[in-house]
Amino acid sequence: MLDLRPVGFVIGLLVAGLGLAMLLPSGLDLLLEDSNCWQLLKAALLTTLAGTMVALACANFPQRAIGIRQAFVLTASVWFILPAFGSLPLVFGKPDLSFTDAMFEAVSGITTTGSTVITGLDQLPAGTNLWRGMLNWLGGLGIAFIAMIFLPVMRVGGMQFFRTEGFDTMGKVLPRATDIARALLGVYAGLTLACISAYLLVGMEPLDAVVNGMATIATGGFSPADMSFGKYPGAGEYAGIVFMILGAMPYIRLVQLVHGSTRNLLADSQIRAMLRWMAYAVGIVTLWRTATSDQGLEPAFRESAFNLVSIFTGTGFFSGSFGGWGGFSMVVAFCVGMIGGCSSSSSGALSVFRIQVVLEAIRVQIQKIGLPHRVAVVRYESRAVQDDVMNALILYVTGYIVAIGVLSTAMTITGVDATSAVFGIWTSIGNIGYGYGQMVAATGTFIDFPDAAKWLMIVAMLMGRLALLSLVVLVIPRFWRG
Repeated sequence: MLDLRPVGFVIGLLVAGLGLAMLLPSGLDLLLEDSNCWQLLKAALLTTLAGTMVALACANFPQRAIGIRQAFVLTASVWFILPAFGSLPLVFGKPDLSFTDAMFEAVSGITTTGSTVITGLDQLPAGTNLWRGMLNWLGGLGIAFIAMIFLPVMRVGGMQFFRTEGFDTMGKVLPRATDIARALLGVYAGLTLACISAYLLVGMEPLDAVVNGMATIATGGFSPADMSFGKYPGAGEYAGIVFMILGAMPYIRLVQLVHGSTRNLLADSQIRAMLRWMAYAVGIVTLWRTATSDQGLEPAFRESAFNLVSIFTGTGFFSGSFGGWGGFSMVVAFCVGMIGGCSSSSSGALSVFRIQVVLEAIRVQIQKIGLPHRVAVVRYESRAVQDDVMNALILYVTGYIVAIGVLSTAMTITGVDATSAVFGIWTSIGNIGYGYGQMVAATGTFIDFPDAAKWLMIVAMLMGRLALLSLVVLVIPRFWRG
C-alpha cells in the first residue's frame, strides 16, 4: 500500500508556510490602517494551524526518499490543496468572493495563468493586491522546482530528456537537487528584485512595481490595475518585455550564468528559437497594424511586442487595445500561445522544446518518404531523441490538443459562446491569462462565465500546469495498486 505520510508531511509544511506568508499582506494593510488586515490575519491563522496539524500527524513516516508514485501524488496534491487555502484571503476579506470565484483566482495565481474574475483592481486593499502577486510569485517558484527536479525524474511529457540536464551539467558545483533548488531560489529572487527596481526606475508606484515585478518573473500576469500595463505605456512596456523573456528562459541556464557559464545560455537552441519566433510574430503583427490602421510605427511595434511576448511567455499582462485588433492578430496570438516559453521555466503551453522536436520529427519523416532506405534519426541539440522521450512527447502534444477540443465543447454546453469557450480553454490549459470573446469583452475578465465554466477552466489550468499526464495517471487504478 502506498504510504502517503511523507506526502502529507510535505504538504502540511507547505500549507503552514503559505499561512505564514499571508502575514505579509495582513501586515501591509495593518500599516495602512485598513480593516481588511484582520480578515487576512484570520485566513493566515487558519491556514497555518491546518498545515501544522497535518505535518505533525504525518511526521512519523520512515526516513527514506520519496518514491516516484509518491512524487506524482505530491506534485498533483500541491496544486489542488495550496490554491484552496490560498483562496481564503479572497473569501474572508475584500473583494468577498464566492468560493468558486476565489478558487478560480487562487488557481489562476498559483498556476501563473493570470486570468481573473475581479473587477476594480485599483480599488482593492493593498494587502489583497500584494497577496495576488505573491500567489503568482510562489507558484512560479514552485513550478520552476518541479520543472527542473520532479518532471524529468517522473518522465512526464518527454521531460526525461532533461534528466541529465538538471543534475549533471553543473558537475561538482551543484551535484544534488537541494543545491540546485537553493541556487534556483537565489536566481529567482535576484531576478525579481532587478525587475522591481527597473519598474521603479520607469515610474511605477511602489505597490505596482512590487506586484508587477513578482508576476513578471513568475510569468503570472496578475496586475494591481484594471488597465494592466496600459497604466505605464512606453518605458514600462519595454522593461516588461525584457523581464518576461528572462522569466520564460530555462532556469538551469540562468543558474549556470550566475556560476560563470555564459556558453550554455548563448548556445541553448530553445532560447534561440523562442527569440526568433517572437521576432517573426512581432514583425508580422507590427506590419499588419501599420498597414491597416493609422497607428504609428513605434506604438504599433511597442504594443505588438509587449502583448505577443506576454502571450508567448504565458505571462498575461496586456496593454493598449490588443483584443480589438481583429482576426489576423488573434490568429497569430493563438499560435504563439500554443507554443509557450522554454521547458524548465515557469512558462506554460506546449513549450519550445516540444515544438522543436515535433518539427524535427516531421522533417525526418519527409526525408524518409523521398529516401525510404536512408537511416534518419530525430536529434535535438546534436543528441538523438530516444524512443521513450519521443513517445511521451507525442502523447503529450496529442493529449494537449484533444483536451482543448473536449473542454471547449464542454464549456459551450454551460452556455458560453464558442469563441469565448475556445479562448477560455486555450488561455487556461496554456496558463496564458488572456481572454477573448463576447463574454470577456465587457469587463476584460471571466466574471460573467457561469460557475460550471469556471470549474472547467480550473481543471484546464491544473492540467496545463501538471503536464496533463501527471494528473491523469492518478485516476488509473493500477497506479494505486503499485
